[in-house]
Amino acid sequence: MNPLERVAARRRKVQAPEPEVRLKAANLTRRTVLATNLEVADNGKRRRKGLLGRNGLAAGEGLWIVPCESVHTFFMRFPIDLVYLDKEHRVRKVRSAVGAWRLSACLFAHSVIELPSGTVRETETQRGDQLELEPVSPGSEMG
Repeated sequence: MNPLERVAARRRKVQAPEPEVRLKAANLTRRTVLATNLEVADNGKRRRKGLLGRNGLAAGEGLWIVPCESVHTFFMRFPIDLVYLDKEHRVRKVRSAVGAWRLSACLFAHSVIELPSGTVRETETQRGDQLELEPVSPGSEMG
């Protein structure tokens, strides 16, 4: 096999997808749980896709986009709650029931959690609250 064929063969090899990390997001200040099945969008592909194409989020689901200081809801099919966090996972800003075709930003944020509409109200999450994000073991009970 010549060098060009070797390069072409390497490019054709299918790389295993990165394992999808799932987290639990708990509000330590309020002693509540925001999500038990939080997806992580920490690479370009996952960040670009976000929640687009979905019809909704079930209770306990969410998406943590990191790093991120602004989001849009263009083409979204459902409203979402937003929780902006700094690097220490302290809440910098919350937005509830953000509908389609909106922009939201927090220039002091390092990341944002997108949650089902009503989660911020139900958990009483507020600016200044301390969150804890911990991995959920595959196959373990969510919650």
